[in-house]
Amino acid sequence: MKRSLAPLSLLITLLGLNPPSVFAASPRTPDKTVECEVLVAGGGLAGAATAYEGLLAGRTVCLTEITDWIGGQISAQGTSAFDERPTQRSRRYYPRGYLELRDRIKEEYGELNPGDCWVSESCFLPRDGHQILLNMLQNAAKRGNGTLRWFPSTVVKEVETTSPSQPEEPKAEESERIIERVTAIRHQASAPPLHTNPLSYHIKDWYRYEDSPRFEKTIIRFVPSSTEKQQPADWYVIDATETGEVIAITDVPYRLGIDPRSYLNPSSSSTKGDPYCTQGFTYTFAMEGTEDPKTHIMPTFYPQYEPYYSYELERLADFDLVFTYRRIWSPKESETEKFRGISFTEPIPGDISMQNWTWGNDYRPGSFRNNLVLTREQLQATGQLAPGGWLGGLRPETLRKGEQQAQGFFYWLVEGTTDSQLGDEAKKPHPNHRFLSGLDSPMGTIHGLSKYPYIREGRRIIGRPSYGYPEGFTISEIDISRQEYRSDYYLQTLSEKTYGNLWTALAGRQAISVIQGETSPQQVKRRTRSRIYPDSLGIGHYPIDFHPCMKSSPPELPGNVEKKGERQGAAQTYPFQIPLRAMIPQEIDNLLVAGKSIATSHIAAAAYRVHSFEWSSGAAAGTTADFALEKGILPYQLVDELPREEPQLQLLRQRLKEQGNPTAFPKTSIFNYSWEEWR
Repeated sequence: MKRSLAPLSLLITLLGLNPPSVFAASPRTPDKTVECEVLVAGGGLAGAATAYEGLLAGRTVCLTEITDWIGGQISAQGTSAFDERPTQRSRRYYPRGYLELRDRIKEEYGELNPGDCWVSESCFLPRDGHQILLNMLQNAAKRGNGTLRWFPSTVVKEVETTSPSQPEEPKAEESERIIERVTAIRHQASAPPLHTNPLSYHIKDWYRYEDSPRFEKTIIRFVPSSTEKQQPADWYVIDATETGEVIAITDVPYRLGIDPRSYLNPSSSSTKGDPYCTQGFTYTFAMEGTEDPKTHIMPTFYPQYEPYYSYELERLADFDLVFTYRRIWSPKESETEKFRGISFTEPIPGDISMQNWTWGNDYRPGSFRNNLVLTREQLQATGQLAPGGWLGGLRPETLRKGEQQAQGFFYWLVEGTTDSQLGDEAKKPHPNHRFLSGLDSPMGTIHGLSKYPYIREGRRIIGRPSYGYPEGFTISEIDISRQEYRSDYYLQTLSEKTYGNLWTALAGRQAISVIQGETSPQQVKRRTRSRIYPDSLGIGHYPIDFHPCMKSSPPELPGNVEKKGERQGAAQTYPFQIPLRAMIPQEIDNLLVAGKSIATSHIAAAAYRVHSFEWSSGAAAGTTADFALEKGILPYQLVDELPREEPQLQLLRQRLKEQGNPTAFPKTSIFNYSWEEWR
């Protein structure tokens, strides 16, 4: 939310940020103007899914992506191991595009799991993920007679909106700003090649208008494609970026980090909230087993990070177990091994593993001096909210630390003899491996790290006020969690009033009797399902899974621990939904949000972040944009009368269902409490 600001110079000093003198130069005249019906910012899975549905609907879709690969988690971020739940996977209950993606992976390799990993039923090479998905979008354009305009290596720089109506002018209820134009910058490397150095070296350069010694820039202006203005909006912009860049640039209300503890988020680790503690981010990398031991040179910065690295748990303290956990390539069959009850096939020379490990290459800052995703106050202090001042909204110094920690983690895996959590006896060297790098490597970079870090949490919009949500729509912890709220922790931590409100909210069909005093909170039999939304346009299912920020700064500090209480909210969930209200920001009428920046709390976001969810939210956004253009209706008008009947909303939900994009799990009903099998 917007708050008053301390003096600019004081904030800059306290936050350890660059001064406003780093403002970007004034824009050149755009080099080209591109027309779109749907502009998607961010080429991750949510953005790809948005484009997929728009193309099948025959729309002209412009898709921008900061890297040169499409696919986000499965490609540029290197986490090419699908996070899925067994029941949903066994029933293949996913959006149609996600099912096609899985089928295309199987067709490419002749099997769904060419890595024979044990964390998932599908682990594969990131470089292939990009090509498979790009081919899939191109095919969708042909099938739907749509037009794909793909802009790799492109960042959004400025968003121009119409000014709000003047007070003396008539204004339709709820009507706000409309995005009229979006300016973006496309970078092209001269020499050396793109991805010679990691992201931190260049990220601010990519957001500056002027050419630099390393990059030539093309300024692109995106505008609506219709020559005759439609009413009430003639195009839609979808923020599917990893950290919520468009919502930051447009300055719509959003949250960042931990929410204050309440009956809606009773497991929150903070009574007041903490915007600097978001989930850790990860630079993934690939390593290959070799016949002979390799010589590994210790990075100069390794001693700084060595006190952090660990296998974390005794049941995971085995190199082969960790290597095969997310093994993404295993061309030959091998014998089955077992460690502490976990079975996996023996790694052999030629196998390739992708590393994504909490006490390894996760970087987990939690201080105002080193947080990765800058808060609104930090953006204001550094001039990034001024016209032309946007530089990506991330802290390059923290990206650099994450890159170093990832590179150091490889050295620890192959040569390390310490373990911060289990004691040094748990760690032995394993030198028969090499770090894979080069433009033809799985990550497609000369430096060997993923092109972009895996972002688990960014800015999260606050939806518009609606019935039951006077402060703005948000999906909260108790809307999805299976947590046992009768435990002593909640009795001792929550006030009597908060505890009572918690159980009133969990009462389901008993709620009225609780409110009327006929049933006490102690007598409530909690609902055993997620909240059901009349405006649900998609689905997801995954545990509330935390990679918490660290207590002290810097994160790699010897003896450092995770922020106290952050894992209290970790729990299994019931199958959950993606309501349209969570995708509609305040203040701008033709902006939708897909992916990790929808309106969720910090705890709920820990479940709303995996592959199939991103796709489902993108499918919902793409279909909604098409429907809104076709019907001449703004998305908020589909939900502004809830809980009263919304006929147009039901038409949209029916369209999604008929297209093969589920809006609810089978047998979803307020009368169905039988969800134990959905684990």
